[in-house]
Amino acid sequence: MSIPPIAPWTDRLINGGSLTDEEALLLAGCDDLPALTRAAGTVRDARAGDRVTVSRKVFIPLTQLCRDVCHYCTFAQAPRNCREAFLKPDAVLEIARRGVAAGCDEALFTLGDKPELRYAVAREELKALGHATTADYLQAMAGMVLRETGLLPHINAGVMSEAEIRDLRAVSVSQGIMLETAAERLSQRGGPHFGSPDKQPAVRLAMIEAAGRAAVPFTSGILIGIGETRRERIEALLALRALHRRHGHIQEIIVQNFRAKPGTRMADAAEPGLADQVWTIAVARLIFGRETAIQSPPNLRAQDLGALIGAGIDDWGGVSPVTPDHVNPEAPWPELQRLADETANAGRTLVPRLAVYPDWLADAARWLAPEPRMAALRRQDGSGHAHESGWRVGREQHAHPFPQAAAVAGPQAAIGRTIDRAAAGRALSEGEITALFEARGSAREAVVAAADAVRRERVGDTVGYVVTRNINYTNVCGYGCRFCAFSKGRTAEHLRGRPYDLELSEIARRVDEAWQRGGVEVCMQGGIHPDYTGETYLEICRTAKRAVPDIHVHAFSPLEVRHGADTLGLPVADFLQRLKEAGLGSLPGTAAEILDDEIRATLCAEKLSTAAWFEVVEAAHRAGLRTTATIMFGHVEGYAHWARHLTRIRAAQERTGGFTEFVPLPFVHMEAPIYLKGEARQGPSFREAVLMHAVARLALNPVIPNIQVSWVKMGEAGIAAALAAGANDLGGVLMDESISRAAGTEHGQEYAPQRMEAAIRRAGRIPRQRTTLYGTPPAVQTRRSHQAPPLAERIQAPALKRARTGSRHALAETATG
Repeated sequence: MSIPPIAPWTDRLINGGSLTDEEALLLAGCDDLPALTRAAGTVRDARAGDRVTVSRKVFIPLTQLCRDVCHYCTFAQAPRNCREAFLKPDAVLEIARRGVAAGCDEALFTLGDKPELRYAVAREELKALGHATTADYLQAMAGMVLRETGLLPHINAGVMSEAEIRDLRAVSVSQGIMLETAAERLSQRGGPHFGSPDKQPAVRLAMIEAAGRAAVPFTSGILIGIGETRRERIEALLALRALHRRHGHIQEIIVQNFRAKPGTRMADAAEPGLADQVWTIAVARLIFGRETAIQSPPNLRAQDLGALIGAGIDDWGGVSPVTPDHVNPEAPWPELQRLADETANAGRTLVPRLAVYPDWLADAARWLAPEPRMAALRRQDGSGHAHESGWRVGREQHAHPFPQAAAVAGPQAAIGRTIDRAAAGRALSEGEITALFEARGSAREAVVAAADAVRRERVGDTVGYVVTRNINYTNVCGYGCRFCAFSKGRTAEHLRGRPYDLELSEIARRVDEAWQRGGVEVCMQGGIHPDYTGETYLEICRTAKRAVPDIHVHAFSPLEVRHGADTLGLPVADFLQRLKEAGLGSLPGTAAEILDDEIRATLCAEKLSTAAWFEVVEAAHRAGLRTTATIMFGHVEGYAHWARHLTRIRAAQERTGGFTEFVPLPFVHMEAPIYLKGEARQGPSFREAVLMHAVARLALNPVIPNIQVSWVKMGEAGIAAALAAGANDLGGVLMDESISRAAGTEHGQEYAPQRMEAAIRRAGRIPRQRTTLYGTPPAVQTRRSHQAPPLAERIQAPALKRARTGSRHALAETATG
């Protein structure tokens, strides 16, 4: 047999090509293990970079009765060895809830094949449970776990019909069955599968094909060491590849090593050696190239994890911190911390994933039924992987953090070059910025450290904050932004709070009270009330300045500015000049959300386009009005959209120099309409939220000197992490925070100067009160801020919503009081 040309094949594979069946079969005669593993590792890196994924799961053995009699299996039991034929609903939920408490994402349902066809007790228990078949009962239990716990079911229930696969698709994110082998001879008398009709290769291949037709994300693989030859392993892998090419549904291929178990007919059979398993993993990687994940169970080769990584795997499968491996009970799961450390020792970073992989989540409308699609969306981060911990925006809980490796390799060279370019102040491309957001493990640590170093060099160790009061003068809004839980309009009647519209006298009172409490700024924004005109905004400015002439008025989003200009028939530049004359000092750069029209069409289609937002902001800069710049992230967008947003902000700053700071605003999901409809993620993960500050510091260096962290969104743990990742400002004490609170945050309405400064000092930094434009506030105001009395009761005048005939934002005419 000729020696396969491994090196030329490798080049083809890393560029997205594949081996022919004939070329793959040549690998059966290849004994050059170093050449195979080098090639497989190179192809794996082209697919996955330095990542190896793992799913945190809980194992639910719904039944251990099985009609098959595999000669190596101890999972299947006779009825006499089982207390009951099926786990009852309460037991299923108890296992699932333990998984939730331990931070799991996946509920793995593994069970024997159709026990009701063999055992009367199985038929009787199913009847008592109200079900005719195991598949029916499984569908009910998976649906219960999905709805009541949010865990994502993965179904491993043996051979099923296409109808059963489709029924289970409605309550699961993925399914699987091991092909094990394509060798029919192993099902003949004397073979390991004799007497097991569901192990016939043709039967299993037909089921895997049916799953492809049903558009089910799928897991399969081979079991090595049960009497098959190398060529038969390759034939099995090629059969799976052919099915995947027809349907695109196979997410992962498992290469599992046979374990001899006492009490089975194969108890004395030889187990495959490490070299044999490494050879098979490498061959599987070369056959599947960059198309699918290659997995090998870590508990079945626990002392040789580095060798498995070296062979080309990029996934460890599911590992449970709660339940044993019921199929291989003699082999306990490695602890996640040890798995992270071993993965790092092999130069890789362990990353948590869901039971449905990112490539399939990216096309979730095709691959997932509505209910599991909503559940998966709520658990995924911006890359389609799992959140690393229980931390969520607006909540202080930080349960079950994903383990960080004790020993890590250095960052990849490309990341290092990008960091160096950013530190030197050079503009980064969208691709480079996206790669920074993708950083994990040592690469993430390098990004954070570089951002902190740039911050120290550019702005020193002081951390600023401003004593300001938020005044949201109305929550009535004719727009239907799908993320907003604050405004009250035609799409938000069910959300928190009643519609209100502050009297000018109440605005004046709040401005004066803010000044008496040491404030130097009022930040004023509101909904786009359909009865407001440009004169309304002008009068709000005049009211504030009449109340306290020295107060800085930081007010009106670009959307409000455009609304005011349009209602007066003025160009935006002329209206801005009138606002400035009325006392406006600067503008918040809100209403930016994600500055990409693809995302805005989903999130806030009626709002300003990206170009229109920049037109207003740059007009303000030309008028001598400084603005902030913001990003609201973690909902429906991806890392490439974040990168595009940052490049556009940088380009505008290079044109005008008018941005004072960049403010990341993590999406608060709890009461957001788009989340409640199951169409948005649960905000960014903690890693992503911190990285946004770090990447912003690098990508905007040196043109925007100040990166702000929102205490309302991030909480004290987030403040500390962001200050160590490039942030140098905590924004305002706020006094009256209401927008994030309406969305569900729990961090309060005010962060008093004493608390603000204590948090800054705990981070090892130097607190500094500042003005809106980063000057020094009057000493008397600073003293007042540290001695501020409690706020007086607020007066929220009820809103009268009147129809505006012909308005595209018309509201029904109702009185509220």
